[in-house]
Amino acid sequence: MMRFHAVFPNLRCSCTRSFPSSWLSSSESCIHLSKRFFRHASHATCDGPTVSGHLRNENPDETREVLDKFQCPDVRSFTKMIMGRLRTGRLDDALKLFYEMPVRDAICWNTMIKGCLDCVDLTTAKELFDEMPEPSVVSWTTMINGFFRFGQVERAEVFFKQMPIRDLAAWNAMIHGYCENARVDNAVKLFEQMPSRNVISWTLTIGGLDQNGKSEEALNVSERMFKYGVVPNPSTLTCALSACANALSFPLGMQIHGHFLKSGFCLSVFVCASLITFYANCKRIEKATQVFDEAVHRNVVIFTALLIGYGLNGRHEDGLKVFNDMMRTSVLPNQSSFVSALNSCCSLESLYRGKEVHALAVKLQLGSDVFVGNSLVVMYSKCGDVDDAVVVFKRLKEKNIVTWNAIICGCAQHGRGMWAMELFSQMIRGLVQPDEITLTGLLSSCSHSGMLQKGRCLFRYFSENTSIELKHEHYACMVDVLGRCGKLEEAEDFFLQDAFYLDLADRAANYILGLEPHCSAAYVLLSNFYASTNRWGDVSRLRVTMRDKGIVKQPGRSWVTIKGQKHLFLSGDKSHSLSENIYWKLDWLNMKLKELGYLPDKRFSLHDVEDEQKEESLFYHSKRLAIAFALITTVEGRGQGSSSISQLYELGVWKVGDLGGNLALDGIAIHWLHAGISVEN
Repeated sequence: MMRFHAVFPNLRCSCTRSFPSSWLSSSESCIHLSKRFFRHASHATCDGPTVSGHLRNENPDETREVLDKFQCPDVRSFTKMIMGRLRTGRLDDALKLFYEMPVRDAICWNTMIKGCLDCVDLTTAKELFDEMPEPSVVSWTTMINGFFRFGQVERAEVFFKQMPIRDLAAWNAMIHGYCENARVDNAVKLFEQMPSRNVISWTLTIGGLDQNGKSEEALNVSERMFKYGVVPNPSTLTCALSACANALSFPLGMQIHGHFLKSGFCLSVFVCASLITFYANCKRIEKATQVFDEAVHRNVVIFTALLIGYGLNGRHEDGLKVFNDMMRTSVLPNQSSFVSALNSCCSLESLYRGKEVHALAVKLQLGSDVFVGNSLVVMYSKCGDVDDAVVVFKRLKEKNIVTWNAIICGCAQHGRGMWAMELFSQMIRGLVQPDEITLTGLLSSCSHSGMLQKGRCLFRYFSENTSIELKHEHYACMVDVLGRCGKLEEAEDFFLQDAFYLDLADRAANYILGLEPHCSAAYVLLSNFYASTNRWGDVSRLRVTMRDKGIVKQPGRSWVTIKGQKHLFLSGDKSHSLSENIYWKLDWLNMKLKELGYLPDKRFSLHDVEDEQKEESLFYHSKRLAIAFALITTVEGRGQGSSSISQLYELGVWKVGDLGGNLALDGIAIHWLHAGISVEN
């Protein structure tokens, strides 16, 4: 015969599992059922299932009513009621119930301590720990985790030293806490002191090193783990794979991928995402695509990993296709997806695509997210629409230093120097601390807008009143400000202040060529630098090197988008079907400009060619060809893309009102300021 107390709880348990929640809305439901079968419910001991049923239906108040009907509720039932209150954030009610308990066991104490920590009440958790008759190892470890969660590293260290007995969980808690609080060196030191380690210890150390920017060291620990014969779990391999991705260690990453397949581990969503990131970082985007295609389940994490991977490899068109596929398969993009998609739009300088992504972000209520907003500001600025960039900026409720820098640099690129200054004033009034990027943007705005005195004041202010360390780019910006305003001697003084020596160009070019040996741009710039300083022997040597290596200067390219179709032009290009009309329009413009006194700025042309050749190369620059095409094919020259308007400055720019519109010209390009022409190059 089955014993009563064994059957009765199971019956109650089945009640909570078999019937809809509406049938169990009253605390009497299970009691009535049990009375109907056994007639002895009032004398039963409450041992959990009824309480669990009400907790599953989120009825902690009714759980108490059920508990009150029993003569001697046990510790387990009380603990479940406390857990129910903690789960709903009712810490005071949980504490009240806890202190009503006649008897408490270690599980109940630990539940209450952890609940206080989850409810962000470290003080009460510590008081409970001090009241506990005999804290267990779990109690000590819970408090250590709590101290680390609140950033109190020193108190966690004291607790760890005071522990009467330390198990592996306590050691691992210390390693995890150190890594989470950027004390990774302490974590490694403790890892080396451990009397014994398990796979969790190795995983935490590898992951902690990688997350704190020490991916190479993480790989060393991974290799030690394999050498010692430790059997990794999927989490361990995922952490090691992330380190391979960040350290660009392709051989070890391939080995880990093989270990996944050999061990028969299920390639979960996060494992697949890690593999995609690894292959993309190592410039093996085809392998990343293969992992994506073979993934059984594709969620937003996997789609976003491939989207970011395409962006890292410069395949922005493919990245946007992945973004569209994500939407087509009803996978909603997250914050990271939007940021990556907007970066691709920015790199392609495709304003209309950027607006499509923006509209979708607004629809999914992510348009006001600070990270998405930052990407929107950058995208609009680089695609030639600084007005919309300002609109996005103003609508953002939350702004960080990246937001302010993005809009200041955007205004600088478009010659809106006064806007940049006003934004900087707002930034200071909002108690946002500027950084080195802020200074670069401000000086750039002064350069492009011809604001000499503003530039001097800003440079002096940042050098004397802030802790920002002035770098080469700041001196370069200030030299640019002075040079554009005709203060060449003062510019030279700044040049020498930064200890730029004439070998700086050599070192910069050698660094670039070390990374990309066949980079024609580095050779051309270095050759131009040698020519400007009359080092003709070095010019000849460099050209011989280029010829021997088969390196050819890549011609400059510009394009303009008309009605969604991109038209590409090279300098001096005559391959376009409307080439004759384009050159006629450009010759007519050049003639009118000369009549008005415009002279091309030859400073940035090759130094070893005749002035006539320099002038011709500037007159038929690819960007000018693109703008001339836009003028003859559209109403008022309405095109779309990103513009060198960002490079204009008020001094030395000619405005021409009688050439069929409002044009502005600098040393290289013609700019249609009000009719919407925007040329990419």
